[in-house]
Amino acid sequence: MTEQIIIWALAILIISAVFIPYLFKFRKTQKVFEERKKEASDLGIDQPRGQYPMINRSLCIGCGACVEACPEGDVLGVVWGTAEVINGERCVGHARCEVVCPVGALKVGLGDVKSRPDIPVLSEMNETSVPGIFIAGELSGISLIRHAIAQGTKVANEINRRTSNGYKVPNQYDMLIVGAGPAGVSAALVAKQYGLKCVILDQNDVGGTILHYPRRKMVMTQPVEIPMHGKLTQSEYSKEELLELWQELCQNNQLEIHARQSVNKIIRTDDGHVVLTTDGLQYHTTNVVLAMGRRGTPRKLDVPGEDLPKVLYSLIDAQSYQNQHILIVGGGDSAVEAAIGLARQKGNTVSISYRKNKFFRIKKKNEDKVTELIKSKSIIPYFDSQVKEIKAKSIVIACGNSVIEIPNDFVIIQAGGIPPYEMLKDIGIELGGESIGVAEADRKLQTISI
Repeated sequence: MTEQIIIWALAILIISAVFIPYLFKFRKTQKVFEERKKEASDLGIDQPRGQYPMINRSLCIGCGACVEACPEGDVLGVVWGTAEVINGERCVGHARCEVVCPVGALKVGLGDVKSRPDIPVLSEMNETSVPGIFIAGELSGISLIRHAIAQGTKVANEINRRTSNGYKVPNQYDMLIVGAGPAGVSAALVAKQYGLKCVILDQNDVGGTILHYPRRKMVMTQPVEIPMHGKLTQSEYSKEELLELWQELCQNNQLEIHARQSVNKIIRTDDGHVVLTTDGLQYHTTNVVLAMGRRGTPRKLDVPGEDLPKVLYSLIDAQSYQNQHILIVGGGDSAVEAAIGLARQKGNTVSISYRKNKFFRIKKKNEDKVTELIKSKSIIPYFDSQVKEIKAKSIVIACGNSVIEIPNDFVIIQAGGIPPYEMLKDIGIELGGESIGVAEADRKLQTISI
């Protein structure tokens, strides 16, 4: 009997030695995830901007494979044995989490669009509530280049099907595309294949959102088929490679593209639509494809001096700036990526002005890089700050209770964009949030960051 007691005592000691440290580690991990989840919720960045991981709790076994697979680092976490979305705003829809889940408990999608005031209500063929107006790419809520190409192709195929069935109107375009990014160019290439009369309008130039990527930024595409080109065989491409590809496709296939034209209004007619631009031009078309992204027009600071030539709203080529004093305004991925690119150029003094007390909305890899550059004093951060005035050779910033003036040659404002929701509503396109009431939907739209 004594021997049995000793054996049981030893067993208990061994089990305790193994499991008690594990339990403490498990509890510590849960506390970290809970704190991150609360912080994200308090900051209002727990909700997704587009597609996000939807988790079936009854199937999830809490293995953490999805957490480890996420390339953004902190979108997901395992809280008390079940995977949960911690920081939904950082999700960009890679869907690696869905691929690695061993029990099929996770699916990446948009969720119930009826509660999403930032997502247009679309048919299976991506047609809006206004007949003949389609949406492809980022504006649909689905991110990534491969999704944009797939949607642009699908929409153009549907328009060709309708045109072939007699919906062709003489003396007007069969398809007008707003946006010359991956979705828009793909749709135009399919239109070219079918012999449809098509034109692309873009407020910038060929490339769409790719134009806003910093120089040499690598873009994950995954295998994808481009109309009239074939498969992209590499897993990653630089900004320059992608832009060169889009430009070659447009030139080689003689696509009709009108750059530097912003759409002001779309009016429905008996036989299609009239598209009006801000410079007074009119285009008559049977179908419209909105492929201009969610960023919309750049958000301005509305401070004295913002009309100076040195004030920019995007960074096209970081290598063009050397031996300059540059201030980046904003704290999102675009702002941080611009600062990182500029800080690596010869002789630059790079600063960031951000209204919050730390970066909250950036990808993990960007956070690691900018932290390292701040530590090495290659980037000077001004948190809890606001630009008060922009002068010819300096800039005035309010930091807390003090006001400082620093030397400045260029200001790059990356404060997000004004989404095109008002234009969508003017056209008559239904947004998901309309089911929760117009007032509540408008309130939610004011809090959405693009």
